[in-house]
This record gives sequence, C-alpha cells and structure tokens, in this order.
Amino acid sequence: MKNLLFILGFFMVLSSCKNATVEKPNNLIDEDEMIAILFDISVLEAIKVTNPKSLETRKINTNKYIFQKYKIDSLQFVKSDLYYASDIDNYGKMYKKVIEKIDFIRKSDSIKALKTKK
Repeated sequence: MKNLLFILGFFMVLSSCKNATVEKPNNLIDEDEMIAILFDISVLEAIKVTNPKSLETRKINTNKYIFQKYKIDSLQFVKSDLYYASDIDNYGKMYKKVIEKIDFIRKSDSIKALKTKK
C-alpha cells in the first residue's frame, strides 16, 4: 500500500494525456514546490531500488515523509500532479528540472570525491 498513491498518480497521469483540460485545483501546489517534491520522490525511489533495507531500517515511510515535509496531503498531491500532467509540455519541463538537479548533485558529489582523493 506504500506506493498506492504514487501508482494512482501514475495512472491519473496516463489518463490525463488526452486533450481534455483539467481544472486547476483550489489548493494547487506551487510549481517550484512540485518540482522539489518530484525530486525528493525520485531520490527516495532510487534509494529503495539500490538499498531497500536503508529506508526500512530507519523506519521511513516515503509517502508519509513527503506529505509531512511539504505539509500536503495525498489528495492535494494527486490533484496537483494531475493538473500539471495535463500540460505535457510543461510537465516535461518540470521533469527536466528534476533531472538537471539530480545531475548537478551527482557531479558535485563526484567533484568532492575527486578532491578528497588527492
């Protein structure tokens, strides 16, 4: 059930790819905050894949962590994600920013690691 909300969001995104316009929710998550949320979700999912026990050991529920950190609830997240996903061009730009942030951090860590080896 952990990933139920994210799976639900994924299917909502798929269903939103048609030409119908999605109404802007009243409590829409700001675009920059949504990018930060998507980044955190990406990092947490990467941790789950590479070292699944690390989150279990620390008793971190990824959904609960995201919702508490950003002071949002699952419905607000799903509605905001659906709204942004309805504009596929902008949603792609948002994900591009997430990837750029991941690449920046990855490169920064690589540079730090190289400097400490000297």
